[in-house]
Amino acid sequence: MLTVFQFLVPVAVAAVAVVLLMGLRNMARGGDANLSQKLMRWRIGLQFIAVLIIMVTLWLLGR
Repeated sequence: MLTVFQFLVPVAVAAVAVVLLMGLRNMARGGDANLSQKLMRWRIGLQFIAVLIIMVTLWLLGR
């Protein structure tokens, strides 16, 4: 079970980074404001999931 979470940590962090970079690219190009808001919401949700995965992994490592 721990190895699954150890695999998910970099995947979750990478997902947050990809959405962040997509949002920055959209803003730099002067893209659609609605898309920027949508990407920001996705980033916040993915960050929440990433933090949960990291916390569970740390908890499992401490057992």
